[in-house]
Amino acid sequence: MLTTTDHRSVAPPVHSSLPASVRAGRVRGGSRRCWVPLAVLAAIVLSHSIAAEPTKQVRRILILNEAGPSYPVINIINQGIQTALQNSPYELEFYSEYLDTLLFPDPATQQEFRDFYLRKYQNRRPDVIITVGPSPLKFMLEVHRRAFPGVPIIFCLPNGTVPGVPTLDPDFTGVESDVAPAETLEVALRLQPSTEHVFVIGGASDYDKQGLAAVKQQLRPFTDRVNITYITDLAMPDLLERLRHLPNHTVVLFVSVGQDAAGIRFKSSETGPMVAAAANAPVFSLFDLYLNHGEVGGDLSSVSDQGRVAGDMALRILNGGKPRDIPRVKPTFAYMFDWRALERWELKEAALPPGSIVLNRQVTLWESYKGYIIGGISLILVETLLIFGLLWQRAKRRRAEAELAVTYERLRLAVQAGKAVGWDWDIESGRDRWFGDLQTMFGIPSDSYSGNLEDFRRRIHPKDRELVSMAVADAKQSQKPFTAEFRVVRLDETIRWITANGKFYYAANGVAQRMIGMAADITERKASEEAIASLSGRLIDAQEEERKRIAREIHDDYNQRLAILAMDLEQLADKIGDSSVEAGQQFHEIWNRIGELGADLHSLSHRLHSSTLDSLGLVAGAKAFCEEFAQQQEMQVDFVHENIPHGVSGEVALCLFRILQEGLRNIKRHSGADRADVRLERSGERLHLSVADRGRGFDVNIRSPRDGIGIRSMEERLRSLGGQLEINSRPMDGTRIDAWLSLKVASERVA
Repeated sequence: MLTTTDHRSVAPPVHSSLPASVRAGRVRGGSRRCWVPLAVLAAIVLSHSIAAEPTKQVRRILILNEAGPSYPVINIINQGIQTALQNSPYELEFYSEYLDTLLFPDPATQQEFRDFYLRKYQNRRPDVIITVGPSPLKFMLEVHRRAFPGVPIIFCLPNGTVPGVPTLDPDFTGVESDVAPAETLEVALRLQPSTEHVFVIGGASDYDKQGLAAVKQQLRPFTDRVNITYITDLAMPDLLERLRHLPNHTVVLFVSVGQDAAGIRFKSSETGPMVAAAANAPVFSLFDLYLNHGEVGGDLSSVSDQGRVAGDMALRILNGGKPRDIPRVKPTFAYMFDWRALERWELKEAALPPGSIVLNRQVTLWESYKGYIIGGISLILVETLLIFGLLWQRAKRRRAEAELAVTYERLRLAVQAGKAVGWDWDIESGRDRWFGDLQTMFGIPSDSYSGNLEDFRRRIHPKDRELVSMAVADAKQSQKPFTAEFRVVRLDETIRWITANGKFYYAANGVAQRMIGMAADITERKASEEAIASLSGRLIDAQEEERKRIAREIHDDYNQRLAILAMDLEQLADKIGDSSVEAGQQFHEIWNRIGELGADLHSLSHRLHSSTLDSLGLVAGAKAFCEEFAQQQEMQVDFVHENIPHGVSGEVALCLFRILQEGLRNIKRHSGADRADVRLERSGERLHLSVADRGRGFDVNIRSPRDGIGIRSMEERLRSLGGQLEINSRPMDGTRIDAWLSLKVASERVA
């Protein structure tokens, strides 16, 4: 809550809680009887509400001003003080007093003012005193300890009264200097480098002289750069006439004129415009208060900011702070200039200090409507580009359509020439379109056909429908190309083999919308593959039969003959006796060679055809071979079997046995490993054989493992039984051979 009191009006306002009609006594007849209870009730309610409100502590702030409220600078500073204090938690009472040194400069009169204020506030002690101007500050410096001991003093607008770093009472703080003439003159010389003369304009009042003294002190460093003239002893008409006839290459620095040499008093709001209008050179000022009247500007002190800073200091003190803990500060300065004055004197705005504030700039047509102009031109350019783009796209589309028509015709001719069929399936509608050599593939006497998916499904061989459906669904879900080989039934009931490749196209949400593909007739290729497979199977069977025959001859003929020869040699040894030591040794050597030859023939017979495999089955035959191979090749072979069913056919057992043989031989020849791992197991509905090593391995992408005859033999054996072979290997990470055969095939072979 802010309350303002000055020496002209000190009577406190009178408040009443009663309605106006009651206070004026303007009630008539029965209405008076009605109003009395209501007035009493309102008074009771209002008194309770007032009692309920918390009472704020009262703080008194005395503002001693240099001049009266008719001077704008005083009002601006006081407004800044009250603005800074409006958020105070206290109920503030402001007392504004005025020494009026400009109107009453007589020392005797001033002493009367001072004595009056001392008596006035003798028994009404202020909590904070704020001085505005040099005279109030001098007054407080003289009487503070005697009249207001302990009361904090905040000064602003001292006008040079506080020079340098003075020794002040600890109860004093405030805003020190209030002008920056050196910075302003430096900017003036930058804007007008040809300047030779500087005229400093001041007044004859004590306040003017004090301010001018501070300006002189700061401008001393410029005396060797320009000629500085101080004009303070002229009446206003003479001053204005002098300003009209200044020499060339001149700038004017206006300080303040509160009183001219003739004793005529002026306000700051009057003298600034008069000086700026009369001078034939650019006029620079020191306060933002003077701007907007024709002055160029400068490094200006903000008058309102001085009041705000003083108010902030007062608020800190009211909240418990001490003046000695609040350092004195400089006022806020800002480079501010009037654009109209810059244009008048042809001063370049580019030479202003960075961050300068330029007021009253006349906005050009380009600056006013720059956004609209740029936007309109941009819109026209964009529309023009769009039109050209559309025309270009239209021409490009026509060319593309023509090229597409030619490409489609070429594709159709190529499909027909290659006895192939293409299709285009619209998934959303379920319709599909077929084109190409439909006669060869489906027996349809046409080069194009449209139907739905079910029509196509009926043409797939019943045994292959599930395979095709699964392949299509997998490609659709994984977003990979579709590939399948299957049979179709022509209209004449003949069967044709085809290979199909297709690709799905998806919408932005990932839903498949379309599928395009190509199918080729591979009936002749399948027939050739079946013939080759049949021939390969017969060759393998013939090879196995030949191995059996050779193995039987070795076992039944050569082994028997060697056994008889060994017996004859044994009898001969008994007859010879010890007749000749040398002959006996030679005889034993022959005996050992015959034994080794017999063992080799036995091993050869076993490799050609395992009798253990025939008599005891797959597990026993594989285990025996692993033990024999490990013993002969001096390497470790770990054999593991699991869940192998009884009754595996001899053909299936022989196939896996041969793969085991070839795998171990390759490990010995190529891997450099001294250990092999063999695993024979049942995996679901398949038999699985694994032969692995930890040898040097190889890169399957560079060197194909199918180059060897043994690997080809493995594949052919598995293919004839519907099996599968995989080889995995990496350099220095070993090799693994995996073979799978269906248990169903194994059981059918047994049956």
